Amino acid sequence: MKEQVNCIIIHGCPSNSQDKSYNRHWMPWTKQEITSKGIKAETPLMPEPWKPNYDKFKREFEKNKVNENSILIGHSCGCAFLVRWLGESKKKITKLILVAPWKIPKKNDKSREEFYTYDIDETIKKRVKEIVMFTSDDEEKEGKKSLEIYHKALGGKIISLKEHGHYTFGDMKTDKFPELIKEVI
Repeated sequence: MKEQVNCIIIHGCPSNSQDKSYNRHWMPWTKQEITSKGIKAETPLMPEPWKPNYDKFKREFEKNKVNENSILIGHSCGCAFLVRWLGESKKKITKLILVAPWKIPKKNDKSREEFYTYDIDETIKKRVKEIVMFTSDDEEKEGKKSLEIYHKALGGKIISLKEHGHYTFGDMKTDKFPELIKEVI
């Protein structure tokens, strides 16, 4: 029996512990839309995302079931986590969607240096049926560079939307993200 399609959305990492918006932006709306289409969707809360730790993220993430029918979506540092996890776990999945992917640590930030500094396993593209990356014309310079790093290693389709910045509510001015739903469905 074929396992049901499921979707796991991993949020980004805020710059400090006071920012409680990291798991909001477009994620609750997206989860609701995906669920309404009959696809099980999860948005786990990663531990202390303002000082991301790969092993802690991994323990939380692996409470979810990932199989060949899974769709994994990451935002910002959530992309870095998913790409590293896919490289280590060697899992096969249906689709990987990276939204405003990030790979460049800020200087003098030990936790982010450890989180972002790893070699991308280029064999991921052999185990993932489809890879999609979202960026924006007004994304930050480091965000555009990060996208180049991921795309060079993994290939896939790039979708650039106007005036979406880093795909936060403040940049997008909305919590709706229909272009993402179109890629999931």
